[in-house]
Parts: sequence; structure tokens; C-alpha cells
Amino acid sequence: MEKPGVRREKEWVPLTKAQFRERFFARFHDPAFGKVMPELEKVFEVAWDGYAAYRKSPLSAPAGPGFSDPAQKLPVEWLETRRQILAAAQRQKDPAAPSRILIVNGSTRSEHTCPGEISKTRRLAQAAQKAIAALPGHEVDFLEISELADEPLKVIHPCKACVSTAMPLCNWPCSCYPNHALGQVNDWMAELYPRWVAAHGVFILCPVNWYQAPASLKLMMDRLVCADGGNPDPTLTKGKNPALAKQLELRGWSYPKHLAGRAFAVVAHGDTAGPENLRRILVDWLTDMGLVQAGPAAALDTFIGYYKPYATSHAELDADTELFMQVTNAALSLAAMVGQLRSGDYRAPDAGLRNPRQK
Repeated sequence: MEKPGVRREKEWVPLTKAQFRERFFARFHDPAFGKVMPELEKVFEVAWDGYAAYRKSPLSAPAGPGFSDPAQKLPVEWLETRRQILAAAQRQKDPAAPSRILIVNGSTRSEHTCPGEISKTRRLAQAAQKAIAALPGHEVDFLEISELADEPLKVIHPCKACVSTAMPLCNWPCSCYPNHALGQVNDWMAELYPRWVAAHGVFILCPVNWYQAPASLKLMMDRLVCADGGNPDPTLTKGKNPALAKQLELRGWSYPKHLAGRAFAVVAHGDTAGPENLRRILVDWLTDMGLVQAGPAAALDTFIGYYKPYATSHAELDADTELFMQVTNAALSLAAMVGQLRSGDYRAPDAGLRNPRQK
């Protein structure tokens, strides 16, 4: 087999020191920082040196047992996230552990920032939370995507699409971040990966934003691509070597589905257009990752205040008692599916069949 080429177009052109300086000090626009300007100048010089020398992962440690090259050094942050994922997987597989449902409020709206009002999605998610929390042997992990908007220094960095170079180049969990050389730190996904792994079921509720999922939710969705075929051993590709990753994929890659076998439910809502399409997108995405829909009641699209003023949308939701019942039914269906999956009563109709067209 010929070695596949790696397509490149132009050499990387770094920022000049003046450009870097402008971006660095933009974070300290508040005049109150003036009294510590000498200290900030020193910090700037260190940050510039890290960028110029490209110290992406300044702290690393040997990969250790379980890797193809135990001596290869990997970022300590990645190793810690992996440790948390393994611990979460162990708890998730413990038959004595309570059934854990991850409820995702996929709206970026927060009453603590510019919107000044709670989101309707959060109210629906709270109804799901109440229904599941009332079940014996169940616990809820409530994930607020809006924390990206109302908490300082918390981000989900964008997916860099390593998969499109070769699947083994995409690590599970993602190793693209943190990138200290570029200041791409505080990546929330390091916490979210273990939370997904710990769940037996996932319930995603979100509004339509311009015919699509909210940008904050979509960031998390994109960064979960590593759960669908990602490489759990970065030493196989010596870190991020694209040529090695291409060779490894062409030799045959198993495309491991790291979140497969969990149950899911989704609710998408809008005010004029788009919820049906968004519901289909969410269902297809979760199904492709190997999660199992919890029956017909667990996939809902609806309108709240159809072509009505936004100012009265919460009143419209108040009046729609049937929608709260539908959300509750979706939550209960999800819990029932989790019970079947954990007990072994459920058997997928395509169990044992080989998919001839991976990815």
C-alpha cells in the first residue's frame, strides 16, 4: 500500500509580537489593571515566548501501562481527563449504582446575563428532572449549557476536524486542547466527557436558533465526534502525526463507539420554524454514536407561542400543560429504556450484524 499524502497549502505565519501584544492586553482593558501594568508586562513576555516557541503542552508525563508506547509523554491534562473517564465508565457499569440520567438544557439564555430572563428550555428540562428524580434508584446530572454565557473563563473550544485527516488522529478524549501556546485553555469538555460517560441515559432539550441547534450546544456536539470512532491511544500516532494516522486508518480501523449502548431522548422547540428538522438532526446524531432512542415518545418537536410576541412566550408555555406532560412522558420513557438496557432485557434488532460501511 502506498503511503497516503498529507495535503498542505502554505506555511504557518505566526502573529507578530505587536499583534500578539494587542490581543493579549485587550483582556485588560479595565483601567483598574493599570496599577499592575509592570507585572502584566512580565506576564506578556512569558506568554509571547510560549507562543513563539509553541509550547502547546508544557507539562507532560509518560503514558504508562495500557498504551502502545508506555514511555511516550502525553499532556498531563489529557491523562487526567482519561483517568476521570475510566473512573466514570467503571461507575456506569456497576450494577449496584443508581441509574444516572444526564439532562442537557441546551439553551444559552440565562437570566444572569443580557436576556435577563430564564429560558423556556430550562423550564422544560426542570420538568424532566423532576420526573426522573422522583423515581427510586435514579439520579440526575443537570447540565446547563448557559454556563458558557454566564460564567467567566469557561469555554468549549471549536472542533479542529482532525477526523477529516484520518480517524485515528482524533483522540478519545480530545487532545487538541488545552493549547497553552495559543491561550486555548479552560476547555469545559474536559469535565463534560466524564459526565457523558457516567450517564446511562441522556435527555437533550433545546430551542431552535436559525434552523439549527444553539451555537453553545453545537460546540459540545462537535467536540463529541471523538466519542464516535476516536483513538484512545495517542501513542499509536506519536501524538498528532497525520501521516501515521492515515496509514493506521488504511490498515483497518475499528471506529470504536465510546458512548454506545446508552439511551436517549430529545425535545426541540421553536416559535416559527425548524423544530422538526432539529429534532431529526439530534436523533440522527445520537443514533450514529450508538445511543438508543427510548421509544416514539422520546423524540419530540413542538412550537411554543407560534408566531406570537416573544414578550409573552413564557405565558404561552404556562398555558401549554400538555407539553409539560409530553416532556414528562419522554423522561419516563427514557428511564424505562435505561432499565431495559441495564437489565439486559433489551436486545437491538441489529445486534451482531456487521456494518460494511463504517463512517
